[in-house]
Amino acid sequence: MNGVAGAGNGGGDPQPPAPRPGIPRHVAIIMDGNGRWATSRRLPRVAGHSRGVDAVRTAIESSIAAGVEYLTLFAFSSENWKRPPDEVSVLMRLFVSSLQREVDNMRRNGVRLRVVGQIETFEPRLRELIARAQEQSAGNTRLNLTVCASYGGRWDIVQAAQRFAEQSASGACPADEAGFERYLSMSFAPDPDLLIRTGGERRISNFLIWQMAYAELYFTDALWPDFGRAEFTTALEWYAQRERRFGRTSEQLQRAVG
Repeated sequence: MNGVAGAGNGGGDPQPPAPRPGIPRHVAIIMDGNGRWATSRRLPRVAGHSRGVDAVRTAIESSIAAGVEYLTLFAFSSENWKRPPDEVSVLMRLFVSSLQREVDNMRRNGVRLRVVGQIETFEPRLRELIARAQEQSAGNTRLNLTVCASYGGRWDIVQAAQRFAEQSASGACPADEAGFERYLSMSFAPDPDLLIRTGGERRISNFLIWQMAYAELYFTDALWPDFGRAEFTTALEWYAQRERRFGRTSEQLQRAVG
């Protein structure tokens, strides 16, 4: 299983989204700083990852309250497999326990869950839990939550290119951007409007490379376990001040609004 398939979100000239005024339709977050949060408190790194789960819950609640339609979280990159084996093992166990604990909450709150990435790299039990959680939440429409796990942006483009080449050669899809985007793992969602990265780093770290072409990039020094509702609101307020031109001029936008 390579990612999650879905309908394409179009191609050609990018078009401005139409969410509530000033609110991003799609927010993506690189959740960075769990380990440093724990280390600064002389705690084992796993304590930071556990505390980070609480921050995930807050981000979900904050997204729903603000009217965000899509929330995508970078939980575990393809490069994270290089971490110490004991830390990776803890992360996998935390993933399992979080799915078991949170799936009922997501269903009650109208959250649809998808997990995208190289799912086949996970152990069978975790793959089963992922499939079950996705199935049980499939009818929810209040918030589309995507967790990117064992995911890399370059992998995403390569796997899409391979499938695109096969289909376009046979004439099964148009040989253009719209045709290509059908095979990206996030093809079911509009491109992110806002990327938030916590932890002080200023890079996207192989996350949604294709999809970030027109995203506004918001970087904060706050470590992920400390990223609460107030910090989320600050990021949305920053986004609301941005002028989303999509290749147009400010004058063109003003005329369109007028």
